[in-house]
Amino acid sequence: MSRKEVRFAGFGGQGLVLSGIILGKTAAIYEDLQASQTQSYGAEARGGASRCDVVIDDAEITFIGVKAPDIFVVMSQEAYERYIGTVKRGGIVYYDADLVKAKELEVIQQIPLPATKMASESLGNRIVANIVMLGAMVEGTQLLDLEGMKKCLEESVPDGTQELNLKAFDLGRSLALRIKGRDKK
Repeated sequence: MSRKEVRFAGFGGQGLVLSGIILGKTAAIYEDLQASQTQSYGAEARGGASRCDVVIDDAEITFIGVKAPDIFVVMSQEAYERYIGTVKRGGIVYYDADLVKAKELEVIQQIPLPATKMASESLGNRIVANIVMLGAMVEGTQLLDLEGMKKCLEESVPDGTQELNLKAFDLGRSLALRIKGRDKK
């Protein structure tokens, strides 16, 4: 695997930092890859801007910054507007269609996901929308092994929420598979 830069962004409290931690931890522990993770918050912890950057590589990571993400997972309009211009040409954007209105851009692939709506309607808890997004991104990109992701997810979420989070991850995967199926027609 060559260097992959992934950015998660949205509002504080959406769990995007946790998603980035799970991604980086899976790469380092279950895939024996190099990984780095950095995060930043706005002045307000909950509701303010939140960003988590992950770099994954099979070689030593000498620069941990994400300048031009290959993959961008976004769950707020503010974060979309702030970072969409940084996505690498040919990159992929997974955005929560319930929270983000995307622009028409030809140089990147943008994939709308009704993550918040599906988490609420299918699982009864919108708090796992971040994990729906994570599942869709991992399924859509095949960035990391799904079984390793699930093991790491179980270890990383609060006790008592493992089953809900695994269902959210699989819901995201099924959304990505539906999108792939439509694209092939």
